[in-house]
Amino acid sequence: MESIKELFKYGNGPSSSHTMGPQKAAEIFKEKYPAAHSFQVTLYGSLAATGKGHLTDVVIQNTFAPKPVKIIFKPKTFLKEHPNGMDFEAFDENNNQIGETWRVFSIGGGSIKDFNEKETEAQKVYELNKLNDILHWCMQEGRELWEYVEECEGKEIWDFLSDIWDKMQKTIEKGLKTEGVLPGDLKLPRKASSFFMKSKQFNDDLSNKCIITAYALATSEENASGGKIVTAPTCGSSGVLPSVLKYMQNKYGICDKNILRALAIAGLIGNLIKHNGSISGAEVGCQGEIGAACSMAAAAAAKLRGARPQKTEYAAEIAMEHHLGLTCDPVGGYVQIPCIERNAIAASRAIDAANYAFFSDASHRISFDQVIIAMKKTGIDLKIEYKETSEGGLADL
Repeated sequence: MESIKELFKYGNGPSSSHTMGPQKAAEIFKEKYPAAHSFQVTLYGSLAATGKGHLTDVVIQNTFAPKPVKIIFKPKTFLKEHPNGMDFEAFDENNNQIGETWRVFSIGGGSIKDFNEKETEAQKVYELNKLNDILHWCMQEGRELWEYVEECEGKEIWDFLSDIWDKMQKTIEKGLKTEGVLPGDLKLPRKASSFFMKSKQFNDDLSNKCIITAYALATSEENASGGKIVTAPTCGSSGVLPSVLKYMQNKYGICDKNILRALAIAGLIGNLIKHNGSISGAEVGCQGEIGAACSMAAAAAAKLRGARPQKTEYAAEIAMEHHLGLTCDPVGGYVQIPCIERNAIAASRAIDAANYAFFSDASHRISFDQVIIAMKKTGIDLKIEYKETSEGGLADL
């Protein structure tokens, strides 16, 4: 598996697969052909179907500027490797193609993949890619899950995670202070600020629910407006993990060192889902985004409860199990309805999953590894209309 540095990325929303991925691909291609006079990009499948609502065309044009780029949308053409395919072509001043067409895929979380290239040894940071094997390592060594992350990544991972946590908090703070209407045709008003103010007026239980919702909305609304967020594991699900960490730190006075350890565990869980399943809404539906984010946050919350690795694994399994089959059906192609509310609900469900696992004796029949296999199979079986094309479910109403 790759480093969790490839999972937690900082950039502009609203979609890691539709903005951050294509932007990265365009930057690479532009650098490869600096003498090109113009470019052409063809978008396929889900990337084309909701590209305009996700600002894909805007980010590609901005990346190639000031040179012209022609963008072709082919929403009905789904390539066999992945629903989010792109072809890049470069041309000279006489409109003759320079070099070869580059076919690359935006596979979620801001990552891109050329299926003609094999993973190099340098990209492999984690030897173990099943949670059961990592749990066995923890038991044999008498160590924690975060220690396995440090073992594989090196001590420098903590500086990286400290920066990520700082960025997550700044996004929440900005989102809590901002009011108004989100961009796009839906005219959806921001609600984070209102929820935050209301949280000060309720009793303890209602206040807790309200504050964690406010934190999740703050990040999700920043993402929907094209603001800066951390993929966790994607832009569309970026509000879940930060809100859980922020809530638990403030509620229980948890130090930054333990927050970073929980963040490392969350990254490990997200990495396992990405490697063995998928975090792409276009490939497996929203279970790969919100389901993955909830699973990551549940594992982090379990750690902050003081849970041992076995209960942490159980928390992650519960969170994903109860998101199986969740469709990706963004209304109008925007990362707003139902995406923003899903972040808020998933944050509370992550806390519930962690509590359930913590109160239990940790015995359960379905392992985390098994539920990720089930998630991938379920996602592949979902009809295309329910995977980020905005042609089914809520988007079809």
